[in-house]
Parts: sequence; structure tokens; C-alpha cells
Amino acid sequence: MASRYWVVSLPVQNSATSLWNRLQEQISKHSFDTPLYRFNVPNLRVGTLDSLLSLSDDLQKSNSFVEGVSHKIRRQIEELERVSGVESNALSVDGVPVDSYLTRFAWDEAKYPTMSPLRETVDSIHSQVSKIEDDLKVRVAEYNNVRSQLNAINRKQSGSLAVRDLSNLVKSEDIITSEHLVTLLAVVPKYSQKDWLASYETLTSYVVPRSSKKLFEDNEYALYTVTLFGRVADNFRTAAREKGFQIRDFEHSPEAQESRKQELEKLIEDQGSMRSSLLQWCYNSYGEVFSAWMHFCAVRVFTESILRYGLPPSFLACVLAPSVKSEKKVRTILEGLCDTANSTYWKTEDEVGGGVAGLAGDADSHPYVSFTINLV
Repeated sequence: MASRYWVVSLPVQNSATSLWNRLQEQISKHSFDTPLYRFNVPNLRVGTLDSLLSLSDDLQKSNSFVEGVSHKIRRQIEELERVSGVESNALSVDGVPVDSYLTRFAWDEAKYPTMSPLRETVDSIHSQVSKIEDDLKVRVAEYNNVRSQLNAINRKQSGSLAVRDLSNLVKSEDIITSEHLVTLLAVVPKYSQKDWLASYETLTSYVVPRSSKKLFEDNEYALYTVTLFGRVADNFRTAAREKGFQIRDFEHSPEAQESRKQELEKLIEDQGSMRSSLLQWCYNSYGEVFSAWMHFCAVRVFTESILRYGLPPSFLACVLAPSVKSEKKVRTILEGLCDTANSTYWKTEDEVGGGVAGLAGDADSHPYVSFTINLV
């Protein structure tokens, strides 16, 4: 599957069939590695020249918007697949791979009636894609909210002892709580452990001798218990802080620990469910946006071709996927099939002098309509 396509239209002088045959022959002869397909643009409602000129001013901007939403959904799909470890599914439109949908494009008359004014069709596409983008923002925000909650819990469980949840590290037998005695938890820098053991009994009065026990150690800190009289706990906290030891607030509660465990399990379940739902929604919405984008491209080809070649509409639209090394050769073939006298139709003097007429999406000016579709 190619990731970049050209959509072009060539002016028809006699017969679209004969021009198509000549193009196929030239591509086959001089650039056989370039896939070539007809791009079936229906006879749309032309309206007035003023309406076409007005529409052409907005088409480039609207195309960038629709294309941008398409890429945004695709990137979201890639991220969800990477996080969940699922195998990537081919992106499709109603079960048809996107490259096949593009190269075998057929206008959806039921969704976009060809007799509707072009402005109405463009606005309908823009509105449809805008709604999908808004839905995407809401769904992604909800999913990211659950992810943030999980990440916060994981940080508490796997961070340093200075911040992590201590409930999994402290057992009920490590804590003494009586009418007069309390057990505090001290977070001690690893390099200060000797200092802690030598000084904790004298940080304040009424500390139980030899009551400190190391419970856990990570890369930065060690977790110690110390037992003392409750009425001097605040004094001990202050003295410990002055020595560089952190006394962590902690209340051993099996009920609270079980509640946190259930909360974590529910968040993990919610995240999995929301990720699966969001991924499925993205698959479906990508197909909708891509279909809308291709219809938009058809309107763009039609509008630009009339502004470029004049009325009545008489042009051959096609899709090509040249390799980088074949681009120059294919451009030469396309230019050779153009009636160069027509290339200045509807151009202003400035545009004739070297600018790009209308909506030509490429950096260089060509005597035919051309713009690029990037699938990734």
C-alpha cells in the first residue's frame, strides 16, 4: 500500500476514453512502476462562476482540516494498539482497505446528492468531520482521565519511599498503638542510616530504646519504624526533620487497604474497557472521515478543473502513486498530455507569471490540476 498519492485532472479535448488510453500507454511505457487509477468524479452542480471562486478560497483550508482529523484518529489508533499490544488492523472504509477505497472511489449519492450546491456539500462534510473531532476529544479526555488516575496510583506504589504508598510495606505487627505508645515511620536517606541508628533514641525524650527496625529499602531511602510516647510525637517529627529524616503520616487500616485494592482493580478494568471501546470507535470514525475526505477531494478536483479548464466540465481525473524516483518522469508525461493553451484558463496575470492557479496543492505550478494525498 502506497502512503502518498497524486490526484490529478487533465483537460479532455476529444474523448476521455482516448485520453485515458494514452495516459495508460505512456505510464506503462515510461514509468511502469507507477500505479494508475481512474478517479470517478460525478457531474456535480456547477452553480455560478462567482460561487466557484468563493468556494475555491475555502477548499484548501477545509481540506487541511479534514486531512488533519484523519491523521489525528490514525495516530490515536496507533497509540492504543501500541499500549494494548494488539496486532494492528488494516484501516478500512466499510470493510474496504483505505487504499482500495481511494483507488476505486465511487461517489455516495445517498449521502451527498450531486444536485446539491457545492457549498452545501462542502459544509456538510466539514460539519460531519467537526462533530467526529469533537467526539474524539471527549472520548480521549475520558480515557486519559482514567489513565492519569492509574498512573498516580502506580507512582504511589512504585515511586521512592518519600512519596509511595506504604500500606503494602507495613504489616500490622510492625505497628504498636496503645494508650501511651505510638509507632512512627521514618524515611531515611540510604547514606544517613548509620546516623539514624545512632541518634533516633536521643532526638527527643521518651523514645523506646532499640525500637527502630528497617522494613524496606529502595535506591534512595530506607524505611524504619520507631516507637515512642505519643505525647512527644510532634517534637520527634520536628527534630527528625532538622536532621534530614522524613516522618511519614501513616495509619494502618486493613479496610482502607482493601478499599484501595478494589479501586485499583476497578480502574484497571475501566481502562481496558474504555481503551477497547475507544479503539473500535476510532476504527469506525476513521472510515467515516476518510470517506468524507475522498468526497471532499472529488469536489476539489471538480471545482479546480472548471476554474482551470472552463465550461462545460470536460476533464479526466485519475489517481497515481509514483515512487520518488519516478516523480519527474510522471510529471513530464502528464504535461505532455495537456493542451498547454488551456493551462492559463481563469488565471490572473500574476498567476500566469509563475504562481499556482486556484487550488494546486503542490509547490510547483503545472498545466493541469494536481494535489497530493498523504495517508500517513
